[in-house]
Amino acid sequence: MHINILGICGTFMGGLALLARELGYDVSGSDANVFPPMSLQLEAEGITLCEGYEPSHLDPAPDLVVIGNALSRGNPAVEYVLAQGLPYTSGPQWLAEHVLSSRWVLGVAGTHGKTSTASMLAWLLEANGLKPGFLIGGIPANFGVSAQIGEAPFFVVEADEYDTAFFDKRSKFVHYRPRTLVLNNLEFDHADIFPNLEAIKVQFHHLLRTVPGNGLIISNRDDANLPEVLQRGCWTELESFGNVEQDGWFARPLAEDNHCFEVYFDHELQGTVDWSLIGEHNMLNALAAIAAARHAGVPAKLAIKSLRGFNGIKRRMEVRGKEKGVTVYDDFAHHPTAIATTLAGLRKSVGAAPILAVLEPRSNTMRMGIHTANLATALQEADRVILFKPDEIDWDMTAIVESLNGKAQQFNNTDAIIESVVQQATTGSHVLVMSNGGFENIHERLLEALKQH
Repeated sequence: MHINILGICGTFMGGLALLARELGYDVSGSDANVFPPMSLQLEAEGITLCEGYEPSHLDPAPDLVVIGNALSRGNPAVEYVLAQGLPYTSGPQWLAEHVLSSRWVLGVAGTHGKTSTASMLAWLLEANGLKPGFLIGGIPANFGVSAQIGEAPFFVVEADEYDTAFFDKRSKFVHYRPRTLVLNNLEFDHADIFPNLEAIKVQFHHLLRTVPGNGLIISNRDDANLPEVLQRGCWTELESFGNVEQDGWFARPLAEDNHCFEVYFDHELQGTVDWSLIGEHNMLNALAAIAAARHAGVPAKLAIKSLRGFNGIKRRMEVRGKEKGVTVYDDFAHHPTAIATTLAGLRKSVGAAPILAVLEPRSNTMRMGIHTANLATALQEADRVILFKPDEIDWDMTAIVESLNGKAQQFNNTDAIIESVVQQATTGSHVLVMSNGGFENIHERLLEALKQH
């Protein structure tokens, strides 16, 4: 069976392509931008890629077209599919019908931390012999791929609240029907889809309706919005986690940067995590992953021990290189809360060393200017801030620059950003590049410029 995937280089759809290929399907696909690392990952599996959405890419006709949520009416490929009457479905629906229907699904939901927590959880199951399948919106270093079928029964999926497709405006996660569900947090995001926070709460409520009574929900008790969602209806056993000691899961930091912490469940010490990751957010992500793995049969003590072997995720505080004593990081942060927690973790790790934060407001919500009021506060921990404002962004960054009291600049091209960083960075500086896109390969270009400087 030949399936063609429209939007194949997105993190979700690319993972879907890998699963389909592993199941024996003939897979091809197209995207507006075909770029590494996803393109390399797909090509290595024998998947044919085309750039652009030309109708000719669908000739000869595939048996099924899987349409990503980035495509809308008016797209040439979408219009061709409809006009020709080709069979089509959404990515989440395909996943639900062809993979998840026969599996114990462990879903990880939340505005932040989905990729990190799902990667940790998949590793905890793998390290303890359970050989899980997974579909994750990033590439865990322990696996080297964003998706694999694994062996029954367990399947870990990043449960995204973004919409399903142009013909299905429900959140992706309502298709997944998890037996184990992690709720990391809930904030306003995806302003291109949701008019307000209430609309997102409704989708999370719908997700809770799909979790069976004999399943488990693991919820962040310190989040401001999750308790209300749970109060609207919860028919499943509930465990909570947080950084304040209460019943349920609790973490006590033993290091200022949170790389070492004790894990408690119902006030009983389970063990101590000592690993390479930093930041309070990763500590809480680890708690959630330990709790979810325990539900799948991995004792907490073994999960804690296994975390020491977790090697992180590409584009999550990933060190891309070091030149002339300057360390360059790549991070996916694109929401004020994620930006703030990422910077806070780095600050605790490097102490007083200079931090240069480079931010590309690339998400649809950021490009709409929704989070402008909170950006300056989120960037406070940086010593210097460089903002990328391409011509297509029509909101004014001046107020953010002014709020940062002389330590911020804005540029409309990456060449100017690289030049500015090279001039400002000194031996011992840490350059944190934050974007949920390719950012014109700025990381490698920056390292080369530092080398030549």
